[in-house]
Amino acid sequence: MKRITIVGSGFAALTAVKTLRSENADVEITVVSPKPELQYLPSTIWIPSGLRKPEDVTVPLDNFFRRMNVNFHQGLATGLSDDGRTLQTDNGDLENDALIICSGGRFLKKLPGIEHAITPCEGVDASVKIRDRLKAMDGGNIAFGFAGNPKEPSAMRGGPMFEFLFGIDRQLRKEGRRDKFTLSFFTPAESPGQRLGPKAVKGLLDEMAKRDIKTYLGGKLKQFSESSVETEKDKFDADLIIFMPGMTGNQWFDNSKLPRSEGGLIQSNQKCQVADFKYVYVAGDSGSFPGPAWLPKQAHMADLQAATAVKNLLAEFNGQEPKDTFKVELMCIVDSQDKGMLVYRTEQKSIMLPSMTFFHWVKRFFEWWYLRQYK
Repeated sequence: MKRITIVGSGFAALTAVKTLRSENADVEITVVSPKPELQYLPSTIWIPSGLRKPEDVTVPLDNFFRRMNVNFHQGLATGLSDDGRTLQTDNGDLENDALIICSGGRFLKKLPGIEHAITPCEGVDASVKIRDRLKAMDGGNIAFGFAGNPKEPSAMRGGPMFEFLFGIDRQLRKEGRRDKFTLSFFTPAESPGQRLGPKAVKGLLDEMAKRDIKTYLGGKLKQFSESSVETEKDKFDADLIIFMPGMTGNQWFDNSKLPRSEGGLIQSNQKCQVADFKYVYVAGDSGSFPGPAWLPKQAHMADLQAATAVKNLLAEFNGQEPKDTFKVELMCIVDSQDKGMLVYRTEQKSIMLPSMTFFHWVKRFFEWWYLRQYK
C-alpha cells in the first residue's frame, strides 16, 4: 500500500484527504500538523463583534480523520531529505511514497514596529485580540492595512482586511460609538483591491468614502509605533493597527532542496508538481504557481489546487502521465457583518455585485455547509 504524507491541516490538506478517499485510492494517509483541528479563517471576521465565538470556527478533526482512515502525526515539519521521501518533524521522521505540501505560508514581519500590529489571518487568537482591544477602547484611531511580497505578487491576502474594516465600522455604529473613532485604511498600492478586478477597486473606495474612512494609498510603509503608522507619504495616528503583511515560504523549506521562487515559495507548475521532485506536490499558500498576476491566495483556490494535485499523483502511481491543471478562479464575498459584496473573477471575466443582505446570508450558509463535512 502506497504511503502518502500530507503536511498541514488547513483547506488544501483536508481537500487532499477527501479527494483521495473519493477516488477510492487504496493508500495510507498520514497528516502532519501541530493540532488535529481546522481553523475556519473566513469566519474570524465575525469574532470581534461576537457574531462568532472562537469555538464556532475551530473544528476538531478527530472524527473526520477516523472516518477517512487517516493517521495523524502531531508535530511541525522541520525539513525534507532523501529526494522528498523523508519528512523531518520535531516529533520524528516520516518516510513516504508521496508527499503533498499544504503547510500554508509565513507572514513577512521585517517592518520596524511590526510587533505593534495584529495580523488577523494568523488565526483565531488574533481575532480574539482585536475583539478584546476594541472592547477596552473608549475611542481613538484604528488603522487597517495590508502589503504584499514585492518578489511574489500573488503572496498577498487583502480581502479579509476589507472585511475587518467594514465589519468593525458596522460594529461600532451598532454600538452607537462610531463617532468616537477615526478609521483609516492604508496600503502601498495606489489602487487597493486590484486583484479583485477594476470594478471592485471603485466599489471598495466608494464604500470607504461613504463610511467616512480615511485612506492613505501609494506610500511605501516605513514603520509602526504604539500610536502611529508612517509611510513615505504620510504619518497618521493609530491606537490599534490591524495589518496583513505579504507572505513567503515556511521556515522548514530552508532545510530542504525544494525549488523556491524569488519570493520564497515552492516553485510549482499548473499541475501542482514540484519541479525535479518525483511524487512531491504542493497546494495552497505554500506554492508559487503560474497564472495571472491576480492569482488568489484564498481557501477556494487552495481547494482547487489540492484536488488537482491528488488526481495527478494518482495518475503517476498508475503509470500515467499527469494531465490535470487547476482552474484559475477568484470567488469571494466581502462581508460587512450584515451585508456582502460578491466578487467573481476568471481569466475570461470579472464580476462584482454590490453589497446586499442576501450575500451575507450566503456566506453564513456556506460556512455551515463547508464545516459540516469535517464534524
